[in-house]
Amino acid sequence: MRTPVSTYRFQIRPDFTLQDAAELTGYLHSLGVDWIYLSPILTAEEGSAHGYDVTDPSSVDRSRGGSEGLAALSKAAREQGLGILADIVPNHVGVASPPQNRWWWQLLKEGRSSKYAEAFDVDWDFAGGKIRIPVLGSEDDVSELTIVDDELHYYDHRFPLAEGSHTDGDSPQDVHSRQHYELVGWRRADAELNYRRFFAVNTLAGVRVEVPWVFGEAHVEIKRWFSEGLVDGLRIDHPDGLADPAGYLARLREATGGAYLLVEKILEPGEKLPDTFDCEGTTGYDALADVDRLFVDPAAEEYLDSLDARLRDSESPADYAAMIHGTKRRIADGILRSEILRLSRLVPESPELPRAEVADALAEVICWFPVYRTYLPHGEEILLEAIERAAQSRPDLEPVLGSLRPLLLNADAELARRFQQTSGMVMAKGVEDTAFFRYTRLGTLTEVGADPTEVALSPAEFHRRMARRQEALPFSMTTLTTHDTKRSEDTRARISVIAEAVPEWELFLGTVQQLAPIPDGPLAALVWQAIAGAWPANRERLQYFALKAAREAGNSTNWTDPDGDFEKHLAAAVDAVFDQAEVTAALENFVEELEPHGTSNSLSAKLIQLTMPGVPDVYQGTEFRDGSLTDPDNRRPVDFQARIAALAELDRGARPGFTEESAKLLVVSRALRLRRDSPWLFGGYRPVLARGQAADHVVAFDRGSEGPGVLTVATRLPKRLARDGGWRDTVLDLSASCRDELTGATYSAGLVPVARLLDHYPVALLVPID
Repeated sequence: MRTPVSTYRFQIRPDFTLQDAAELTGYLHSLGVDWIYLSPILTAEEGSAHGYDVTDPSSVDRSRGGSEGLAALSKAAREQGLGILADIVPNHVGVASPPQNRWWWQLLKEGRSSKYAEAFDVDWDFAGGKIRIPVLGSEDDVSELTIVDDELHYYDHRFPLAEGSHTDGDSPQDVHSRQHYELVGWRRADAELNYRRFFAVNTLAGVRVEVPWVFGEAHVEIKRWFSEGLVDGLRIDHPDGLADPAGYLARLREATGGAYLLVEKILEPGEKLPDTFDCEGTTGYDALADVDRLFVDPAAEEYLDSLDARLRDSESPADYAAMIHGTKRRIADGILRSEILRLSRLVPESPELPRAEVADALAEVICWFPVYRTYLPHGEEILLEAIERAAQSRPDLEPVLGSLRPLLLNADAELARRFQQTSGMVMAKGVEDTAFFRYTRLGTLTEVGADPTEVALSPAEFHRRMARRQEALPFSMTTLTTHDTKRSEDTRARISVIAEAVPEWELFLGTVQQLAPIPDGPLAALVWQAIAGAWPANRERLQYFALKAAREAGNSTNWTDPDGDFEKHLAAAVDAVFDQAEVTAALENFVEELEPHGTSNSLSAKLIQLTMPGVPDVYQGTEFRDGSLTDPDNRRPVDFQARIAALAELDRGARPGFTEESAKLLVVSRALRLRRDSPWLFGGYRPVLARGQAADHVVAFDRGSEGPGVLTVATRLPKRLARDGGWRDTVLDLSASCRDELTGATYSAGLVPVARLLDHYPVALLVPID
């Protein structure tokens, strides 16, 4: 099996095609990249910017370059010695436009008798043999249906007609009543839907790839990629939604001839991948959380908690455990109520197990889950603990929970299987997409895959985790930014400095709240941290982020019933950044307070991520500073020509200052080249401990296995370091004479002052001279 040394993620879309990517393979080789990492490229909904709404798994999307584009990219990649990792989406397909999805169209046309009835996950009996499609503005909108060219139309929505269901003179409403589907008001999706979705997205319908022929048809094009040598590995999107993730991975490994596989799996702290998962690891959110916490000052927690309490007009800060139980329950009783009710219908109703109480109990168990899901029998103890905690929380449900316990533990039963598919949905929507916008002490901590109650990580604990990673997951991906991160690595790096500048943060927040108030204290903290972290940014980007954050949090406004008055106040606060000189000055003064320390964090985190155990990924464009926020902001076009020119300048001998964008490009290119060209320098992991008054500000490790390897040296908590007098007597003991790949400076073996090692940059990339 071929494995990557590093990857570079491209977002392939209609305005950046596979052919465009092919033109950049020379640049990627120069940058030091080993494999190209592609977003989904199978045919998706027309106009899709992300590709996760696949409509035809048998072809490469023509708008993204088509099969010719993939061939051209593969050829160009091979010529540069690059591999290709492709992102695939087995859990669901896009059904927003039924005519674009042959499987869905046939299902709607033929109903339960369709071949594709087995491919989709529909509870036919619940809706009287029909599939409910929540597209109507209201139930009264059934009067707006029309018949056009033997199709049922609702404005721009088109649906097929069953054979023999339409004769001249029939009203559209009569025809509608004879179909295998029922068009219903969009609000009914929350509790009355009868097909499995991706989370609460009605236009992404779950697919049953556990059925052999469905797997075969869904992967026919993917298998061609490997038989023709076009692609080398796969990233599997959302495996937690599958009925049998381990079985799927085993079939996929066989279908690809034993190719490199990664799963987009969120691991909570201490959680491990099941041994039954036949893959090389995850897409790296677990690594992201570890790296971020190195740069947060643990001493700030008490002060951030105090501020959080005041922002909430409370005597105490937010209780995260209580918060996520509440937000998960909000999701289980709200936008994912359909999924909970479907679970309850799998339990035979009786006086002891009334349907309403069963649904209540199932939701309560899910809301006490500390992880996304179990993979029974793996995780059985987690399920039992969640049932116990549910019983403690809701004693009134204890008898029902006792009856449900053996049913939920039966891995062969549909209830247990479907329960496992559902718990991750509630976790993702309740935690990542709600609580992370409510728990706002420090934005760095509420990133995908993180536990925000773990505020900081000591170097010693970081080293322990990296040693385990080297031993157990040497080919798992590491990352700092993805298409799904809520704030880019550089935005978070600057926000982390707030933990070293809490008084300055309180002063700034108080000032802007007085000048341009956001009438929701915790949200104000989140928004102003994001603005400071992303600055400079234009008005449109900041307005979109603030509105999305407010609606996701759901405290003062929301997506389905927005509060217009609150949203006007929110928009006015963001506008003030650009229109009120006092607000602009306050923001720029605060950003100046955070810099250059944010840049120090950025360079340090990047060098650590690129050289620590695992396969480092660089998200498109982040070889320069990137102050992105949540999607779609983090999927903006990248100016590759500027990066190509800057890399050429570096290679001609230019040496940037560490506050310049090209300093990050220097770190990225030198670390990637070293990993690709000298892999023997990265075979082990050994902490290297500094000595002296500022030793706690050093993170250093040697990647050699049997002798000296690459030695990474990075700075943590730089603002406090500067405040306390700098490096002073702090030294590192070098086991061999070294050369810094960033500056060209050489150092003899023995004790070397850290001030000398880091006199130009806050990081050093040391290579044994021998």
